[in-house]
Amino acid sequence: MGFIGPNGAGKTTTLKCLSGLLYPTNGNVKVLGYTPFDRKTKFLKQISLVLGQKNQLWWDLPAMETFLLNKEIYEISDKDFNETVDALVSLLDAKDLINIPVRKLSLGQRMKMELIAALIHRPKVLFLDEPTIGLDVVMQKKIREFLKEYNSKYKSTIILTSHYMDDVEELCKRVIIINYGKLLYDGDFGTLIKKHSPLKQITVILDQEINEEKIKEFGNLYKYEYPEWILRVRRSEVNKTAAEILEKFSVEDINIEDQGIDSVIRNFFIKSKK
Repeated sequence: MGFIGPNGAGKTTTLKCLSGLLYPTNGNVKVLGYTPFDRKTKFLKQISLVLGQKNQLWWDLPAMETFLLNKEIYEISDKDFNETVDALVSLLDAKDLINIPVRKLSLGQRMKMELIAALIHRPKVLFLDEPTIGLDVVMQKKIREFLKEYNSKYKSTIILTSHYMDDVEELCKRVIIINYGKLLYDGDFGTLIKKHSPLKQITVILDQEINEEKIKEFGNLYKYEYPEWILRVRRSEVNKTAAEILEKFSVEDINIEDQGIDSVIRNFFIKSKK
């Protein structure tokens, strides 16, 4: 589930309430039937929280030392511990990293170790606050692929906050949007796109350069740098427009897709302020 909102909306505060780190000033919170701030052992053994800008790893020690500490804290058997570490290390392709002092690892490598440490006890609910913040695009993709595989294998619930909309688009079926602590949207990701993205984007790769004035006859011109031509048109007109382009111009390739999620979320917040 994606948990979206601008800076200061209350995303991290909400995750801290859900994981029992903060006591809510109003209302009640229930997770897996427990009141989080009671901090009951049975509850804590079923959840995990990863904060993108915080860490639980011991800086001067290999990550494996933190894994072993968590093994004792969560009272995990040797068999389960070894099986889980092996599985997570394999999924993250991190075999060569677990015995290197944390201070010698890159940011992306440390995030891999943070995820393993957080998942040693196989939590039913995983709270992730900006897990890909500061990572390069390659490492972001690796982390997303890992989360998809982990979710598929262990069937855990993952609640994710992120300002990188690719994280939300690739990982989340359900989306919750908040602002200043108020719920603005709770529903299917696809419905959000359709409702708040009235336009679709057509990307055309041309065989030969054409006059820009002719291009402007077709919908809302977004970009034209030969050979690439990108325009946005209403959903109801997209098939007709694509057919006309193919009929009138020499086209090497054409692709139709929804607008980027960043544009959709931006439109959503603009509308919510009116």
